[in-house]
Amino acid sequence: MPLHRKKIFRIPPPAPTTIYVRPGYNRVLAEEFEALKIKRVGLVADKVEAHSQGDLRENFGFKAAKDAIRAVDRKMTALDRFVARNSFIEVDPATWLTKPTNFLQLGHVATIEKQDMATKRKHRFTFLVTTHGETAVDEESGIECLPHNSPLATAALGLAVNAEAKVRLPAGEAILIVRSIRNPTQAELDRLLTAIKPPEIEDDEE
Repeated sequence: MPLHRKKIFRIPPPAPTTIYVRPGYNRVLAEEFEALKIKRVGLVADKVEAHSQGDLRENFGFKAAKDAIRAVDRKMTALDRFVARNSFIEVDPATWLTKPTNFLQLGHVATIEKQDMATKRKHRFTFLVTTHGETAVDEESGIECLPHNSPLATAALGLAVNAEAKVRLPAGEAILIVRSIRNPTQAELDRLLTAIKPPEIEDDEE
């Protein structure tokens, strides 16, 4: 039996991984999936209603409902695959306030120096290494959220202060040096950790 063209050229799915999330993330995933199911039921009702109105060739309501159902189906499939491919461990940010700072861990505030190997340019950033999907910036302190599973965090986690590591990042090879590690303050966490939202997942069509 010949292989389907899309299956030959489709990028393989990512390997299963463990994703650290804040408490409530799994509930938000379940609520998002349930909301999509309810939305689909309404769209199917709209499609049935439009179908009863006559000639489908000029029935734009029918076509719109059909396209909307397909879009919801794709999103439900993508969300289902995201959950199936990964395991989620909920961690309480309250524990970040008193973590040992011997080496960089999830929940630490770190100043990281990055030198690009190609250009020799140096950049310095201060991050809160946080859980999946966090992208907020604290306007008061300038601290940015850095998701623990991002390429930069993955390369820096486990490094001690002034430890140097040569790494390959999406932008190219670089040397990383962790210049400081400390615990966040409660005020910083309050400003940085926003309401949990469902993940933004691209449609994963077959």
